[in-house]
Amino acid sequence: MTGGADPAIELSVVVPMFNEAEALPALVSRLRPVLEGLGAPYELVAVDDGSTDATGELLAAFRLGWPELRVIGLRRNSGHQAALTAGLDRAAGAYVVSLDADLQDPPEKIPEMLALARAEGLDIVYGIRADRASDTGFKRWTAGLYYRLVRRLAGPSVPAQAGDFRLLSRAAVEALKALPDQQRVYRLLVPWLGFPSGRVTYERAPRTAGRSKYPLGRMIRLAVDSVTGFSAAPLRLATWLGGFAFLVCLGLMVYTLSAHVLDHTVPGWTSLFTGVLFIGAVQLICVGLLGEYVARIYTALQNRPTYFVGHDTAEQAEQTAPRR
Repeated sequence: MTGGADPAIELSVVVPMFNEAEALPALVSRLRPVLEGLGAPYELVAVDDGSTDATGELLAAFRLGWPELRVIGLRRNSGHQAALTAGLDRAAGAYVVSLDADLQDPPEKIPEMLALARAEGLDIVYGIRADRASDTGFKRWTAGLYYRLVRRLAGPSVPAQAGDFRLLSRAAVEALKALPDQQRVYRLLVPWLGFPSGRVTYERAPRTAGRSKYPLGRMIRLAVDSVTGFSAAPLRLATWLGGFAFLVCLGLMVYTLSAHVLDHTVPGWTSLFTGVLFIGAVQLICVGLLGEYVARIYTALQNRPTYFVGHDTAEQAEQTAPRR
């Protein structure tokens, strides 16, 4: 079973993880009682994103006493969004919840999300971080800046302070799987669908163990992918910068001609030097912005898979099951 709905499974919980051996015991101890308390068939889809620590061994050990645990091992580290894509592609439940392994997003909110989706017929339920006191001041500031930026570019449908903790209906999952996007940013793709949605708020907790997998460099990369993947505004900004630079050049031309007529050409080196630097900076910015879009087009044309599955315990179970 590589993907698609299974009528026998009500809920799938997708947990992408990379080097989370320290956090896994706490995750299992909190998540399993929540899922078993639902009183509905479920599966936990753990996506091992090419971990180099004991994550894979621990998952195999937990699975011995937890048949609902399904382990998908990727052949290499493909990134958080790619690992999440692998889980969504193969999840079989009527509803699918995505959750990080660090327990900053509380699994105890899953029953509330599921109940809200059922009661109001929603396709999407977002987990909204109402309190981020556990994050550093710099983290809160950069997160606020990121959400203001993407809401300005992608529209107000993007909920502020919503990460990748969300519930999706089968219809929403299939719609996401049908999209051709290579470099996916689900916190923008999901709102773009426009499906009926609701919200559940919670207090963001400190990371239970291990180190953050989103350092500053990855946060910047996520912001760049978000902006270039969902808006042509940077290209329009490049156009406006070019127009402004043209006006500045006209002003400098008038100044240069006036200085020549008045025989003040030698003192004008400062303005000329400043103008050359300004135009050069604008050109480099515009070329860089164009390069981001060209790179996305190049990646899309290559159409390379964003992940490679090494093993899936669900497939292994099907292969070893006795045939009738």
